[in-house]
Amino acid sequence: MSVRVRRVYESPEPEDGVRVLVDRLWPRGLSKDAARVDEWPKALTPSTELRRWYHAGEGSYEEFARRYEAELAAPEAAELLDHVRELAGKGPVTLLTSAKTPEESHAAVLVRLLERGAG
Repeated sequence: MSVRVRRVYESPEPEDGVRVLVDRLWPRGLSKDAARVDEWPKALTPSTELRRWYHAGEGSYEEFARRYEAELAAPEAAELLDHVRELAGKGPVTLLTSAKTPEESHAAVLVRLLERGAG
């Protein structure tokens, strides 16, 4: 399984495979043509409440990750997570985010869950 995270503002690369936008909001200043997004499963993204809580600096990344994992257990999100896992089983998948530090974002939580479920 090949899943990686890239900033959506980086130029698309052939090895990206299926490009999945994992942000709830469309990235500022980026056209849909330039982004080359294949899928945009909004129900897989953190809730507006959780996103605002985390960006307000009210909690740690670990607490954010725990709360986000709980949100991902909801049926619609779990189904979408399984769908992305299936895509990754067939070829490369790139999770796209506008987060400035993707390694401390919801995208990193998604990668961990996708990899955990692959075994």
